[in-house]
Amino acid sequence: MVTGGTRGIGLAIAKALLQEGVRVLISGTKQSTVDAALKKLREGKAEATVAGIVADVADLGQVRSMLAAAKQQFGGIDILVNNAGIGYFASVEKLSPEQFQRMLATNLTGLFYCSREIVPLFRERGGGDVVNISSLAGINPFAGGAGYNATKFAVNGFSEAMMLDHRYDGVRVSYVMPGSVDTEFAGMAAGAGSDWKIWPEDVAAATLLILKTPRRTTISRIEIRPSLPPQKRA
Repeated sequence: MVTGGTRGIGLAIAKALLQEGVRVLISGTKQSTVDAALKKLREGKAEATVAGIVADVADLGQVRSMLAAAKQQFGGIDILVNNAGIGYFASVEKLSPEQFQRMLATNLTGLFYCSREIVPLFRERGGGDVVNISSLAGINPFAGGAGYNATKFAVNGFSEAMMLDHRYDGVRVSYVMPGSVDTEFAGMAAGAGSDWKIWPEDVAAATLLILKTPRRTTISRIEIRPSLPPQKRA
């Protein structure tokens, strides 16, 4: 199960999982984007290996329906990738209450809903993996990022505490913290002038590394940075 799997990092992770023979269900908030992503993911794949559903992770009822659909489609769930996230960037004074609440609802509450509801499903299968897509913004605050920073700092703490809560249920919990990624996140265009950035496929590779690690070992977190970001000039 990959939330926010219709584009960017989520889509790249879904592709990587499919290439490894994993059956995948993606979610997105719009039918049009889910359909477009499924068209890409199904190229050369049997339709039974990938499915999609419209769901807003900030809505507990929709999360429950999403996980029920994944269980019905594939018989169970072994991997949850919490990738759904949004960002609004402005000073504290200019960040609207609605924007702040929406980030909290999607980036943190939605991740909690998905993580909470997956534990009984994992227990049925003897364990599973949760991989939370966080950000270097979760350890590095920056001007204009107060709301987004707050959600990602919280994701990191939540991830580590959940690991301690459920490690003896056979549940591994990890998080990936990318820096600048070449996606259309938060209204920023991908491609032009972004050749120095991390590719979504690089985040997908880190996710696979976590999942392929023998179950006796848990990779708690991975930090990913661009190798050659633009140099700051005096």
